[in-house]
Amino acid sequence: MFFATTPEDLLKPSDLASMSGLEFMTGILEGRLPAPPICEPMNYRVVEVEEGRVVFEGTPLFRHYNPLGAVHGGWFGTMLDSCMACAVMTRLPKGRGYTTLEYKVNVTRPVLAETGPLRAVGTTQHVGRRTGVAVGELIGVADGKLYATGSTTCHVFEF
Repeated sequence: MFFATTPEDLLKPSDLASMSGLEFMTGILEGRLPAPPICEPMNYRVVEVEEGRVVFEGTPLFRHYNPLGAVHGGWFGTMLDSCMACAVMTRLPKGRGYTTLEYKVNVTRPVLAETGPLRAVGTTQHVGRRTGVAVGELIGVADGKLYATGSTTCHVFEF
């Protein structure tokens, strides 16, 4: 897997329009297409892709802490937004894209760097011509505990 490091590394809209969302996400998983640049500083990556389901895995680091000494809620939100919205992407045909309209995160327990890797599992509930809806869970790899849940609504559009 390689990360986009400049705007030129990202695909053009015409390139994106030539493949389905599942083809696009599979290309990222297989390393044929660049992973989003946000994955590198947030320390996570795509590990599973199938139609209607995407899994990211990441390990929070000290640099992701809030002033109280735990992982910032933004890290939870970024992981969940990524897996849920990308799950919507896997159900889109050629010529269609998405953007997140809104998302919600419920943190169920704090995370520390010592917690270790977490998996963000996004699953679609509905994908239509105009909107996509998905849910997500952030689960500890070592302990299987639920650390957060999320839900999203995405706007679906033509390229």
